[in-house]
Amino acid sequence: MPTHRSPAASAGAAPGPGRRDAASHGSHGAATLSRRYLGGLAATGAVLGTGVLLAAPSPEAEARAAAQPANPGFAEGLSRWSVSGQSSAAEVRAAGGRPHVLHLEPTPGQEVAVSQRVVVGQGGDITLRALVRAGGDGRAASLELRNQGRTSHVHVPVTGAEGTWLELAVSAPAARGALDITLRVSGVEGAWAQVDELRFTPDLATRTVRGVDLSGVPKNEEHGAVYTTPDGAEPVDPVELMGRSGASLGRLRVWVDPADGYCTPERTVGMARRIRDAGMDVLVDFHYSDTWTDPGAQHVPAAWVQHDPQQLEDAVAEHTRSTLTLLRDAGVDVAMVQVGNEINPGMLWPHGQTWDVDPEDGVEGAQWENLARFLRAGAGAVAEVFPAAEVMLHLTNLQDGIEGLTWWLDEAVSREVPLDVIGLSYYPYWHGTLADLQEAVTTLGTRYERDVIVVETAYPFTLEDDPRAPFPNIVDAETDLPEGYPPTPDGQAAFFRAVQDVTVAAEGRRGRGVVYWEPAWTAVEGAGWDPEDPSSGNAWENQAMFDFSGAALPEVLAELGATHER
Repeated sequence: MPTHRSPAASAGAAPGPGRRDAASHGSHGAATLSRRYLGGLAATGAVLGTGVLLAAPSPEAEARAAAQPANPGFAEGLSRWSVSGQSSAAEVRAAGGRPHVLHLEPTPGQEVAVSQRVVVGQGGDITLRALVRAGGDGRAASLELRNQGRTSHVHVPVTGAEGTWLELAVSAPAARGALDITLRVSGVEGAWAQVDELRFTPDLATRTVRGVDLSGVPKNEEHGAVYTTPDGAEPVDPVELMGRSGASLGRLRVWVDPADGYCTPERTVGMARRIRDAGMDVLVDFHYSDTWTDPGAQHVPAAWVQHDPQQLEDAVAEHTRSTLTLLRDAGVDVAMVQVGNEINPGMLWPHGQTWDVDPEDGVEGAQWENLARFLRAGAGAVAEVFPAAEVMLHLTNLQDGIEGLTWWLDEAVSREVPLDVIGLSYYPYWHGTLADLQEAVTTLGTRYERDVIVVETAYPFTLEDDPRAPFPNIVDAETDLPEGYPPTPDGQAAFFRAVQDVTVAAEGRRGRGVVYWEPAWTAVEGAGWDPEDPSSGNAWENQAMFDFSGAALPEVLAELGATHER
């Protein structure tokens, strides 16, 4: 369950990545793990993302990149650009530390658009990238690219007047002939946008991962949850609905021996089948606990409490191996595996802690060597059962600064912990701005040459509590929400899309996509947050993709779709 906890201590830098022989990593799948190690790639000019080396651009791609917008930084004012709508609402000014910026700010009820046509010749994949800022409303401003009768667009995320510039990208697949660029703002109250440094790149900015965490569905359904179409007329299967809406990945948490009997390895098999049958890939999220793990709780399962570090290492390997074997034997392929959940403070406290979480427990200081053993054991078991599955390490608390994340990953990588994908949690009411998120995706993707997935996010469609099963919500009227994204169905949808767009547009092109956390966790008596307390309530239902009656919210579900074309 998402819980905001800040680290108890800060940490310094650690040695950088280094490549060593795979045989030195112990017995847990060592022979198949060498592909996951960092280091040694930068000198070759190669980039390793998912086990595939990315080739240099082809001559055709280089030719496409040669066709660029004219006056892309507005140093010549609006020369080479056409203005339509409220022409007085478009001007070039100094703003945000930049000398020449296109500023669009129509009066309420008006619209302004600035356009340019660029001929790109024979065609190919093309992405328009720009630096942007905006204010007022998360749906008011858009960056558009039209080719062959199709218009792709992205909304400019709201940053506020003092906000950091964001990278934004919109793509035209298989483009040819003329490309029409349009920068548009509709005049709702307080809406404005600023744009600078437009350029084409010969690639696609693709939200490959459009994920949903559906771990709580079985418990909800067995306690009477009903899910329906938006009009309430027909029942729907929430898993199938997510797949039909465009979700490409389903995430499932696994606990060792939870008190309520849900999220067990055996239960995970049934849900994984449903996710597979709905057309989604499967991501397995191991908590290595009997209950929730996060920066404030990484407790050892009851059955492992008396284990020493060696026994814990063996238990991690066996639990991972046996769970994945159940899935494999059931005919379910697993695309990705998290070895631990929000493990900034380590896991299996105190033996795997990254700082001294409890001075009274008899284990002093950080236990990085133990933690690395546990992580290598889990990753080794993944490689044994699903050699092609990607191993993810999942961190959070990016609001504490990027240094806290690079410190952690440097420590792990220096101990040759396998890593294919970096996972992040991002909830805006805890983890900072969209610019903070994009900086993290850019920095981590570049530094470790790995793709980054925002593996948890969510946003409220209301600040009300479901009166049928009242329980104080995590996000309520006292929560500080970001500008431009009201707690409404439209605001929820706009923010979810903004997180996706900011992630995949990050410099370095390492952002792969976003997973929405527990979109089907509606409030039902008996299906609360605490596996040890059947009377516990749900603090999350106002961030689900279903309203309090169980009717699907079409606005946010639409943002699981693969494209935005019109």
